[in-house]
Amino acid sequence: MSRENHQDILIGTLASMDKALTYLPQIVQHGFESFQLTNWQYLPEGDLDELGKQVQDMLAGRAVISSVGLYGNPLTDDRTAKDWERLIRSAKSFGAEVVCGFAGAVEGKPVDESMPRFIEVFGNLAKVAEDCGVKIAFENCDMGGSWELPKWNIAHSPRAWEMMFDAVPGETLGLEWEPCHQMVSLIDPLPQLKKWVDRVYHIHGKDASIEWDVLKREGLRCGKWFVWHRTPGFGDTNWTDVISILRKAGWKGAIDIEGWHDPVYKDDLEMTGQVHSLNYLRNCRGGTYIPNPKVD
Repeated sequence: MSRENHQDILIGTLASMDKALTYLPQIVQHGFESFQLTNWQYLPEGDLDELGKQVQDMLAGRAVISSVGLYGNPLTDDRTAKDWERLIRSAKSFGAEVVCGFAGAVEGKPVDESMPRFIEVFGNLAKVAEDCGVKIAFENCDMGGSWELPKWNIAHSPRAWEMMFDAVPGETLGLEWEPCHQMVSLIDPLPQLKKWVDRVYHIHGKDASIEWDVLKREGLRCGKWFVWHRTPGFGDTNWTDVISILRKAGWKGAIDIEGWHDPVYKDDLEMTGQVHSLNYLRNCRGGTYIPNPKVD
């Protein structure tokens, strides 16, 4: 991936895998450069390799599939775990080299007590991914859980990441990172990104707005919302800083906008917000690419 014409960092959005052939033709015209194809809990029935070929033929080089994702609980749901392997084996049919999703959780027990099951499931999946030449990236959403009582996903804090990557060594496992989930935990996302950038394999374009006045006046346990998920360009994060950190580290990949969360740019304004975010992130990336002059 060259920096020429910003090919090192692509800007795209998310789409459901089972609707890709009808949804993507309607939105690729807006200029999205990449797409992550997502699945909730389970994969669609049918031949994934054939679907991947159809998606690539339909896009015809106008955009790439940056990654494919499966968001369920593979530590307690055997079907989800089997679908993880199926998706890993078919990822390259879509042109994707990253498979994303939740790490799962043994619910009702602290994060550390999920580790034996995590090793059992992802120790095997990491070997499958390595054989297939793809990476695994865990989204860092807490899904409403905590350290003591995780839900769906143990990969929601740096302490858990350290445990997971120590338990299954190598470079196959990494992160699907975004500022939003850090800010929900009142973490400053930029210092965290600097530390973990080498293990970030995919980025969700999702931001947050924190209402500090509510926190300062009434605290965490007031029963009021104090943080809102936002589409990039409407939240608190300066994405120029995010992209600068990535480029300083030589990072290459895609930032795919995770829409359908913004409290303002939603419903009839959903795609309006997403295209604004696309243009905003392009400007944060440096704007229109200008080739250097040639000097003899």
